[in-house]
Amino acid sequence: MESPTALVSLIVGLPLLGFLINGLAGLASEGYREKKSLIGIIANLAVFIPFLISLSFFIGHSSGADALIVTLFNWITVGDLTVDIAYRLDELSLIMALVVTGVGSLIHFYSIGYMHHDKGYWKYFAYLNLFIFAMLNLIMGNNLLLLFLGWEGVGLCSYLLIGFWYTDMAKSDAAKKAFLYNRVGDFAFLIAMFMVFNAVGSLDFDVVLSNLDLFSAGAVFWIGLLMLIGATGKSAQIPLFVWLPDAMAGPTPVSALIHAATMVTSGIYLITRLSPMFVISPEVMMIIAVVGALTAIVAATIAITQNDIKGVLAYSTVSQLGFMFLALGSGAFTAAMFHVVTHAFFKACLFLGSGSVIHTMEHLKHKLHDDGKHVEFDHQDIRNMGGLKKWMPSTYKTFMIATIAIAGIPPLAGFFSKDEILMHATNMGYGEFAGAMYFILWGVAMITAFLTAFYMFRLTLTTFHGSFKLSQLFKEAEGSEKYLHESPKTMTIPLWTLAGLSIVGGFMGIPNFIGKTFTGEYVNINWLQGWLEPIAADIALTLSVPAEWGLMMLSILVAVGGVYTAFRMYGNNQQLASDEKIATKFGSLYVVWKEKYNFDEFYEAVIVRPTVKFSDRVLAVFDIKIVDGFVNAVAGTVRLVGSLTRYIQTGVTSSYAFALILGVILVMSMLLF
Repeated sequence: MESPTALVSLIVGLPLLGFLINGLAGLASEGYREKKSLIGIIANLAVFIPFLISLSFFIGHSSGADALIVTLFNWITVGDLTVDIAYRLDELSLIMALVVTGVGSLIHFYSIGYMHHDKGYWKYFAYLNLFIFAMLNLIMGNNLLLLFLGWEGVGLCSYLLIGFWYTDMAKSDAAKKAFLYNRVGDFAFLIAMFMVFNAVGSLDFDVVLSNLDLFSAGAVFWIGLLMLIGATGKSAQIPLFVWLPDAMAGPTPVSALIHAATMVTSGIYLITRLSPMFVISPEVMMIIAVVGALTAIVAATIAITQNDIKGVLAYSTVSQLGFMFLALGSGAFTAAMFHVVTHAFFKACLFLGSGSVIHTMEHLKHKLHDDGKHVEFDHQDIRNMGGLKKWMPSTYKTFMIATIAIAGIPPLAGFFSKDEILMHATNMGYGEFAGAMYFILWGVAMITAFLTAFYMFRLTLTTFHGSFKLSQLFKEAEGSEKYLHESPKTMTIPLWTLAGLSIVGGFMGIPNFIGKTFTGEYVNINWLQGWLEPIAADIALTLSVPAEWGLMMLSILVAVGGVYTAFRMYGNNQQLASDEKIATKFGSLYVVWKEKYNFDEFYEAVIVRPTVKFSDRVLAVFDIKIVDGFVNAVAGTVRLVGSLTRYIQTGVTSSYAFALILGVILVMSMLLF
């Protein structure tokens, strides 16, 4: 058997190797770019093999066993700071590695069919492999600095992938927006790392977490708050969430990768990894919970108004991430990670399903153009769809399964993880962190759960049920249904795999009170809670068994109510009329939702325009008058001195000889007198 060092090196190194092979060979040879089968095989193996190795480590590891730490080499030694390239395999990193490489493998496989006709096929897979490499460094790094290297790496890769079709300025701008908003959070995270090192003299997780007594209460608060700001950037929380919906500009598999399995989970992973530090600051915990609940409901209300199929899913992602932050702030770190895992399953399925729909709608548009029918329509707008379940049965069935899961309908995965979060939010209302605020947050989360079920079934019913609307909206598009088709196997196999995981994934976290109900005594049937117990500093549930059953039944009723409302409004093929009813009922509030609360406009008015104006009127003047003035003054002085001394250079030998004699006389006079 290979040594752990070699195997861990393969987990991290193979995606980097895939990036280098496809990237460098693609740059060097046009012929290689045409070998799409080879490119796809290399890129897929570079992620699938690490998944198999991670799975072997997972099977061989038992909860509570010592973490396997593999040090490859020393990275930095400066004064008291020593940082190694060292990787950590424990309960938390193994779960994350399985999600990143497992779901990542499915997305890579799906991309073979989805991106097959793209000219940048080789570059796309190179970027995708680099993304996985960066994410593995983030989740497996044994210290904060290596984690930060991966943190920055996924930021870079998101920029490259969101702006993959960079010739379209809108897509290029979306990439820059994602990059810049993340830099704000990253700066806060960087300051937090300085404070951690200042307190304990190390960035290694074991050293930091075993020396929490060295942190003052004020230091814990500010470190926690700064790390939360960093997490709001990567995990798209208020106030830095506005980049994530624009990230839809990239290819759809990229959206699935960023939104489901990798980058946006970074903040939840970071806080869970350092959970023993966060729980000793009730103020920071409360702030995390408030940010999460507020983000969840804000994004959910926006999702109701969206008509772009990926746009709805984008705001859904922001909302679900808000649920995870509510869990973190409620001391339910295991529940947060539980929702990370289940969300990876059903949200990847939904995004890849939307990609399947977009793929066939775009094919239809091209066919109409080939027939000389230049029908201009948005092939991502659900108002142009409808009835697709007839032509895309696999996509429809898997999309519906994932929709039921995210809506919180038992026994699918989303029900168990979301119910766990709601229960812990209630539990915190009774605990030492106290009070009424957590009950309010629980109420906000319940409203958000209703909205989630509603907007997701609105999306599914409008897209797949009823009649095909494009042929009704455009006369030239009549009969265009003949061009609709199911996606190839390379796209539907990942869909069915993810749909299956969305069905069974929730059983890893069955609530313990169910076991207590039937056995009369406490039985730990929540496997994930037992698995993560050595890592996650969870605050124990103190609710009675009847209270837990009551809360579960209530959450089911809320989810069913959202589904029922959606069927009543959108199950009758009346999408436009139903949207109009909502707009009329909520009036100006609906306008605020549709305008996305004008966050972008607010930032433009308060930050962007004043910064540009200040740069034009102050910094530009300083640059021209002071900086350029100083440089020009130096140049002018040199030029003046040169213009004066040039007269000495006559080119006459006798003049140089005379000057030499005068110099000798001058030196001798100084020596003598």
